[in-house]
Amino acid sequence: MNKVYITGVTGFVGNNLMNYLQKHNKEVVGVSRVANGVTQTLDYTRFQQQAKIDASSIIHLAGKAHDLKNVDEPEAYFKVNFGLTKEIFDTFLASEIDVFIYMSSVKAVKDVTTGVLTENEIPTPATAYGKSKLKAEQYILSNLPENKRVYILRPCMIHGPGNKGNLNLLYKLVSKGIPWLLGDFSNKRSFLSVENLCFVIKELLDRKDIPSGVYQVADDLSLSTNTVIELLGKSLGIKVRIWNLPQKWVNAMAQLGNYLRLPLNTERLQKLTEDYEVSNSKIVEVMQKKMPVSSEQGLNLTFKSFRKNA
Repeated sequence: MNKVYITGVTGFVGNNLMNYLQKHNKEVVGVSRVANGVTQTLDYTRFQQQAKIDASSIIHLAGKAHDLKNVDEPEAYFKVNFGLTKEIFDTFLASEIDVFIYMSSVKAVKDVTTGVLTENEIPTPATAYGKSKLKAEQYILSNLPENKRVYILRPCMIHGPGNKGNLNLLYKLVSKGIPWLLGDFSNKRSFLSVENLCFVIKELLDRKDIPSGVYQVADDLSLSTNTVIELLGKSLGIKVRIWNLPQKWVNAMAQLGNYLRLPLNTERLQKLTEDYEVSNSKIVEVMQKKMPVSSEQGLNLTFKSFRKNA
């Protein structure tokens, strides 16, 4: 049976995954509060009634994303990221469905890393977002069923067509010829092309030889933000200007951005300049396949989608 339920199908990852799986002959049924008019979509009540008998897999993407403006209450994260996940997983446990894939996050482990993050790291999330994701992971791992496959994926920063994260901000800056002011910051961070994420998910759906467990997902190579800016310039065919403003000046501007709600605030500055390297060696080893899209290729595909939608 090739029917796959995807919660959060109307989101960035959900839409890309739906298209990818349909191209690989999967029947996709979306589960969402809002129908997207593209694929069959059920609300959560109808899903719980129908899912017990007629599908092979559930991919649970729906969740509350990290709020960069820090205005949401912690309870909101736990209600969705833990409460909804428990509800969906309990539906899976009561069904005849064989595979459950939960989209967690590396932020369930660490908000700040030293060295390369692996699955052996003891989770110590600092934010309500990370803590709610970890609580969902713990519930799943404490209720693993026999004779079924359960996967928890921890992606790093995902990008691709339809992405609305920090890469969009970088694209707008570079495309307008605005100098990059953070050249004095040197960092290495991992990215994840949505194409690679979709590839991994399809492997998990199709192969019974991949054991249940927790897997980090990232592109093969980490890049500095300065390198990303240079790749953006090449993609646009323009010469970028990277300025090495003193870090103390930039930090002061970010502090001001917290109060004035400017595009650059302390949290966004951290995301743009921090080291956050994520190992994908565990998932690559069990698949015995490399990621199909390189870090540079994936970013160029994302930049191409930005130009198309500009």
